[in-house]
Amino acid sequence: MKVYLQLGTNEGNRIQNLLLALNFIKSEIGEIIKESSVYETEPWNMPDEEEYFLNQIVVVETELTPQKILELIKDYEQKHGRKLNDRNRKSYDNRVIDIDILFYDDIILNTGKLIIPHPLLHTRRFVLVPLNEICPDLIHPILNKPVKELLEETTDNNKVIKFEDKEEFVSLN
Repeated sequence: MKVYLQLGTNEGNRIQNLLLALNFIKSEIGEIIKESSVYETEPWNMPDEEEYFLNQIVVVETELTPQKILELIKDYEQKHGRKLNDRNRKSYDNRVIDIDILFYDDIILNTGKLIIPHPLLHTRRFVLVPLNEICPDLIHPILNKPVKELLEETTDNNKVIKFEDKEEFVSLN
């Protein structure tokens, strides 16, 4: 099974945070078969935040269930300083690491704790730009549109640019 994960960080050593998360994914979730460039992105729905995020998308071949992946991710995030937040809040907090499940093959799932596909992915340039880089023709199973079309249609105009120190990132990986 293929799981599509989005990684984000805007606190501490952002490069190191991504590298540690990639190592966690490789050791606990499965083999990374595709990864996007790293992008520096304007904070989404965080009006007072000035620190930009680093974001990346990875595609992982896994035998784990979506629920098991979520459990592992939440445990990892909490061990790395992520605070639990109320799902009904309208804004977001800084984070050392955030890992979201975007897609799990073409399944549609809503358990209350986990919604797949991620319910906001089509509204976020910081997700769509790197996703479009590695799988522009991937079809959203609910919206029945490819990622490249979702990117064209989004009204989000936040800045999403390739990370300038990508060479430094690659040399550490």
